[in-house]
Amino acid sequence: MRVGIDVGGTNTDAVLMDGTKVIAAVKTLTTEDVTSGIVAALGELEAHARLADVRAVMIGTTHFINALVEANRLAPTAALRFGLPATAALPPMVDWPESLVRAVRGRSYLCHGGFEYDGQTISDLDEAEIRAAVADMREHGVRGVAVSSVFSPVSAEHELRAAEIIAAEAPELVVSLSHEIGRLGMLQRENATIINAALGEMAVQIVDGLAAAVRGAGIRAPLYLSQNDGTLMEIEYARRYPVATFASGPTNSMRGAAFLSGLSDCVVVDVGGTTTDVGVLQRGFPREAATEVVVAGVRTNFRMPDVVSIGLGGGSLVRGEQVGPDSVGYRLTERALVFGGDVLTATDIGVAAGTLDIGDREHVRHLSDEFVRDALAAIEAKISEVVDRMRTSHELPPIVVVGGGGFLVPDDLAGVGAVHRTEHFAVANAIGAAIAQVGGEVDRIYPLQPGRRDAVLDEAKQEAVDRAVAGGADPNRVEIVDVDEVPIAYLPGNATRIRVKAVGDLMMAGPA
Repeated sequence: MRVGIDVGGTNTDAVLMDGTKVIAAVKTLTTEDVTSGIVAALGELEAHARLADVRAVMIGTTHFINALVEANRLAPTAALRFGLPATAALPPMVDWPESLVRAVRGRSYLCHGGFEYDGQTISDLDEAEIRAAVADMREHGVRGVAVSSVFSPVSAEHELRAAEIIAAEAPELVVSLSHEIGRLGMLQRENATIINAALGEMAVQIVDGLAAAVRGAGIRAPLYLSQNDGTLMEIEYARRYPVATFASGPTNSMRGAAFLSGLSDCVVVDVGGTTTDVGVLQRGFPREAATEVVVAGVRTNFRMPDVVSIGLGGGSLVRGEQVGPDSVGYRLTERALVFGGDVLTATDIGVAAGTLDIGDREHVRHLSDEFVRDALAAIEAKISEVVDRMRTSHELPPIVVVGGGGFLVPDDLAGVGAVHRTEHFAVANAIGAAIAQVGGEVDRIYPLQPGRRDAVLDEAKQEAVDRAVAGGADPNRVEIVDVDEVPIAYLPGNATRIRVKAVGDLMMAGPA
């Protein structure tokens, strides 16, 4: 048996699964500290089965993205960049919101080093320069360091050497290296690395807290966290790379939608209590964003799904024909009219329309039929517009609706097509976490000599498979799900960027 948990802005959903069968599903309100909401969900699952028999727990959490968006609990962070005498015109964090720079007490250090696109050095590494920068960091109370070097995806030599020096000079500092986090694109990769470093201390605390919550429920099985591409990572990896969890909520929902509907290619509309997330599944996995991703006003380029989110959910406030974007969130059962509250929400509209049966309908009897129809029409128009934006061809893709707010979506979306609904759609996100696989990815620039293409591809595929196995995948059940080759004309040696993704089922052991 496995437990899947997904923490949303309004609800924390949990499922207990035995193979492909859902044994139990619960939905509890998300708590301010998040962890106690998980404990409550596990407590409700205990009524359906012995949690001591669970063999794995998978959690998708909003802890880290919320901390960044709210600029809360971020560690004082420094950016150490190697690129002088180049790159000085655009220092680290140059395009960040000023409030976020203050939140991380951002400090920047430009040092000599870095590489050209062909692997030649811009300038030699100056180790005395690095040691002086580290000494200044310690003096100013820095606790996280983001190390970035120009073209480090081509050569990570300078970043790795800098990490060794920092570990020797200031072992207490949490170090993040840009070649491990982002892709080609210096500023975006550096930004992602700074964010990761700022979350480093919190990551250790949160992951340890989640592990303690699971252990407190009597579960001794391994704990995994969902990451942005719909696969799992071990908790040690989550401690090092918290940014990999940012989009785990939408990806869990999409993977759960694929599992429940049996559709591997479709548009998924996930309506929660606060937001509606719309994404595209290709071959059973979320379509990745092809461009930079802006997170909390910062441009980044780490792996993220192509998802559009709008402020529309079951807790959205209704003012005439305007629905959202603000929401009562996890206070829905306190504030909505049908629960005796004083705020008109989308949930009240659903109850008044007869598409939802919760709370006390008498509290919304005063809403006119015309008002309810207009509100539902406004909701439908918003969702139809977003779905239409996600299409890449004139063909109408299948649409799968999941999430607790799915009652807001009509059976036919104007101009888009018919809607598929599935059993357990309200907890598809938790199911997506429970059935998630382990992934391994390679994203590197290779020189392709004549006659060597197939050999290089085989090498990249094997490395991706090895990474999946190292992450806990069953070596007998790993497959390659994506191969992408992009020739880079401005590099010598017939250089080609090759991306390979492998996924496999989790190797299930007995309870620890």
